[in-house]
Amino acid sequence: MKGFKEVNIREIKKSVQEMISDDWMLITAGDESGWNTMTASWGGLGEIWGKDAAFAFIRPQRYTLGFVEKSGLFTLSFFGGKYKDEMKICGSKSGRDIDKSAETGLKPVFIDSTTGIEQAEVIMVCRTMAVQQIDPEGFIDPSVMKWYPENDFHKVFIGAIEKVYVKE
Repeated sequence: MKGFKEVNIREIKKSVQEMISDDWMLITAGDESGWNTMTASWGGLGEIWGKDAAFAFIRPQRYTLGFVEKSGLFTLSFFGGKYKDEMKICGSKSGRDIDKSAETGLKPVFIDSTTGIEQAEVIMVCRTMAVQQIDPEGFIDPSVMKWYPENDFHKVFIGAIEKVYVKE
């Protein structure tokens, strides 16, 4: 992929907390025939079932959800704290209603049968290993419900991180 090189995930030295919570990320799925992206500041990276993994949370009304479910692949694109204004649009407007690439200038890059974002500093390609609907019956801390005033509980996608690309 032009402008990127593949690296081992252990070469990424930035903290996960900073990458996701502070800088945000875009969750993207689909291919040349159709794709969408959405902003996320919740999620995680780690290991499960002997694989490097990403944990992505997607609400049921998000347009991106269908693309992730259909393809079984998704990417996480990280921008190092840049493109926050563009990411705000990707998180507040639906791809059903606007062309996010045209609106933000963020360009898709088609890689490994899925889609990432060209301006990213890091793109992780993930293959879905498991999906779980969050069940509020499992909430031990009742204050968590404040995040769900519309009872629109996330689906959690656990993806094996298959490849990691960094901007050259």
